Amino acid sequence: MMKSHPQAPAPNQPVVVAALYHFARLEDHAALQAPLASLCDQMGVKGTLLLAREGVNGTIAGSRTAIDAVLAHLRAIPGLQALEHKESSAHKMPFRRMKVRLKKEIVTMGVPDIDPLEGVGAYVDPRDWNELISDPETILIDTRNDYEVGIGTFKGAINPETGTFREFPGWVEKAGLEDRTRPIAMFCTGGIRCEKATAFMRAKGYEKVYHLKGGILKYLEEVPEEKSLWQGSCFVFDERVAVTHGLRESDEILCRACRNPVTPEEQASALFEEGVSCPHCHDSRSEEDRERFRMRHRQMLAERAKARAETETA
Repeated sequence: MMKSHPQAPAPNQPVVVAALYHFARLEDHAALQAPLASLCDQMGVKGTLLLAREGVNGTIAGSRTAIDAVLAHLRAIPGLQALEHKESSAHKMPFRRMKVRLKKEIVTMGVPDIDPLEGVGAYVDPRDWNELISDPETILIDTRNDYEVGIGTFKGAINPETGTFREFPGWVEKAGLEDRTRPIAMFCTGGIRCEKATAFMRAKGYEKVYHLKGGILKYLEEVPEEKSLWQGSCFVFDERVAVTHGLRESDEILCRACRNPVTPEEQASALFEEGVSCPHCHDSRSEEDRERFRMRHRQMLAERAKARAETETA
């Protein structure tokens, strides 16, 4: 019989989802791993938290009480007192397990000596963002990866077409942004990539560098849809797949073969088969691959059905 966790969200109550990051000098970050993982397990919290010498980053989900307990634990760590987070909700737990991992960087750019604590771009409040990016002089750059940009971005934003954040510095070198006096506005999902991206741009001599405070998630939370310059959905790294205005879950689903978001239009394609393929990856997979994915998908559905049955009889 499957046991429910004492701190799990009550039936019919939304799951609290907290996205967070904070740059700080954590001299012994490895020592923080075990107590944090133990607390998350005790409170029934799931998701991923990354710890590095430069700070903490991650997204977690659980009951109101559980999330508050984990946030309080983090803010009690020297250097993390000012940690901020962004909240949304999910109708079911969007993560399968809890991972607390040690990393060299909490967001991997791969450029030595880029330290957001030494100087980043100017923060722009979500309610002031429209004015900045509506200025024709402003160069608007989406720092996210291509598959994220593909389902939504700000009107007029440049897509660097990167596969990983490591490619962003190389794109800057080739992008032809020669006028270092023009305003540059940058944005990402929750704000963390822009901390490093704007620090990188400033180190390269760009004078007027700005980034969206709290990222797209904060903008979608605070800016009314009728005033929004956001187009499409915002990819999130959990089972909700993507959210839109008001942080409502949108209609994209995740391709289990390539991990790309799949829009409703793409789901109608003959190349889409749930759990097996989508228009992004169909032509790059063999029939042998697809048969293997079909078997995996059938197994996953069976496991979910078994878990639901155990929950209903608990």
